[in-house]
Amino acid sequence: MSRFKVAIVGAGPAGYFAAQALQNLQSDELQFSIDMIERLPTPWGLVRSGVAPDHPKIKTVSKVFEKIAVEPGFRLFANVELGSDLTIEQLKEKYDAVIIATGSAVGKKLGIPGEDLPGSMSAATFVPWYNSHPDFKDHTIDLSCDTAVVIGAGNVAMDVARILALEPSELDPTDTADHAIDSFKASAVRKVVISARRGAEHAAFTSPELRDLPKLEHTNVIMNKSDISDAISRAGDEPAKDVKSNLDAMLLIAEKEATNHERTITFQFLATPIEIKGAGRVEEVVFQKTGSDEIFSIKCGLVITAIGYEATALAGVPYEKGKVVNTDGRVHENVYVVGWAKRGPSGVIGTNKSDAADVMKLLVDDLTTPKSAGDITDVITHNRVVTQAHWQVINQAEVAAGEPLGKPRRKAVDREELLRLGRL
Repeated sequence: MSRFKVAIVGAGPAGYFAAQALQNLQSDELQFSIDMIERLPTPWGLVRSGVAPDHPKIKTVSKVFEKIAVEPGFRLFANVELGSDLTIEQLKEKYDAVIIATGSAVGKKLGIPGEDLPGSMSAATFVPWYNSHPDFKDHTIDLSCDTAVVIGAGNVAMDVARILALEPSELDPTDTADHAIDSFKASAVRKVVISARRGAEHAAFTSPELRDLPKLEHTNVIMNKSDISDAISRAGDEPAKDVKSNLDAMLLIAEKEATNHERTITFQFLATPIEIKGAGRVEEVVFQKTGSDEIFSIKCGLVITAIGYEATALAGVPYEKGKVVNTDGRVHENVYVVGWAKRGPSGVIGTNKSDAADVMKLLVDDLTTPKSAGDITDVITHNRVVTQAHWQVINQAEVAAGEPLGKPRRKAVDREELLRLGRL
């Protein structure tokens, strides 16, 4: 029997699905020891710090991750950072294969004047801020304006707009960060505009997310029927299945009887942002009607861009255009990449499963003779590693803290607090 040692860098969905694929490929002749390395004291990646807190069903995939983590041969090394605690070269030396599964956490820029004004930010800052990510807990989000503009046409843009426009008490039974709920309850934002550069037929929303919008109890949702009718015409007689599903869902929103709530989400299409204006902070976004010379603007005090993500570079790993340079998941000798770091920020959580499975088959095909080069614990430079056992203690403590409040969990947002909960 051959036993190979594999390191997975990143404890998000792509990393766990890569581990699961390797576990599924095991046999009497082939076994794997899997070490998962995570920079944060907590695993689960975007399932913990990216998925909208008012969509708890999506987070139930964490139960799958927990089953993967208790399989024989799996070890978690959280609170361990590649670059400071160990290097990619050390991993390549000690493991038969190294898998990069670090995702994409840097928000893409619009590249227009005024984008760096206070009050303008990326969803890559806003989303982890309300989701209790330790790196973003101290950000101050000014919600003192009446109108916010969200630029983007995907589910992240829709999540951001919905969170801004919800009646804040709706977040009380969720695992939204306490500091964010306090800010939302003091928020003056009443109108949120989702702005898309292209027509509705090109929007990257998914239809289940769209169909949930009319169910909001305290928020008006407005789409211009002519925008959707024109998009249906442009899509033609036989649009792709997902496009048709999206447009059907949008038409239902556009035709829905108007409501009269204090809070409103409005969609605008075919609007290209060309400048953000303000004296010392955001006051206005200037748009050009896509395909025309028409210029118009929206007065607002907050602009959040949700136009995609790029991967953060790791020393020793080649990057280009915001992702790891690879061929079908192969990077170079005994180094592989999965998930968003491989293909860019596309697809839903489940997309990572098939993606990881395909790459793991290539990895297995490349394996030759197992190495025997010591252990990762020989090189980690501190003794505050969060193992699976430590994480289970943290997890149980958060769930217990949420129970009396009617929440699925009350997340700790400070690194030291998380380590204390894990008894480290």
